[in-house]
Amino acid sequence: MAKERVLVVEDEKNIVELVKYNLEQEGFRVQTALRGDTGLDAAQKNQPDLIVLDLMLPGIDGLEICKILKQNDKTSRIPIIMLTAKGEEIDQILGFELGADDYVTKPFSPRQLVARVKAVLRRTHEKPKSKNFKIGNLELDVDKYVVTLKGKSVELTSKEFELLRVLLEANGRVLSRDFLLEHVWGYDRSVEIETRTVDMHVGQLRKKIKDEAKRIITVKNVGYRIENG
Repeated sequence: MAKERVLVVEDEKNIVELVKYNLEQEGFRVQTALRGDTGLDAAQKNQPDLIVLDLMLPGIDGLEICKILKQNDKTSRIPIIMLTAKGEEIDQILGFELGADDYVTKPFSPRQLVARVKAVLRRTHEKPKSKNFKIGNLELDVDKYVVTLKGKSVELTSKEFELLRVLLEANGRVLSRDFLLEHVWGYDRSVEIETRTVDMHVGQLRKKIKDEAKRIITVKNVGYRIENG
């Protein structure tokens, strides 16, 4: 049975009770909060293993909570699953930019949410500790600044190398185009930059890594992720 602690921050009591019941059935220890401010306080004090966080909350909204937690060293590593309503794609993208690990769209089945919780926790525990990455026949050595495919060196531009490194480092988590623009290109979020820049670099990177290109998955309306399996 799972022993992880999950904090559910959601203002609809029926959803809270349903989620709490299903998570507890799987062995999780669950704490709940019906307001954003009390949820933030609980997260900072108790530092749960994962947070299920609604976007629209009284007191303080989910995006602001996510931002505050990810900027604090003590809580920045806590994985967050955002709950969003249909049509809130912009908020989903913002959530990913702020560091959310996944999102579930309402209405959702409790079984689906529990599966996402397990997947995110598993992904968190499996994050690579070394600075070297290997998937399939592709290897990236951060210290040597080298990428090889089937043992042969692949010539990448500095931005292509950093793009691949950031995707690999995310270990399967979806990264929005704006997130990549900031963390690979160093663009400030307040500056409007054409996100097509990311798409063009991904296209070039895919060509250079050939057979392993299929591992770079496009997530419609959001961004990209690396398929490890």
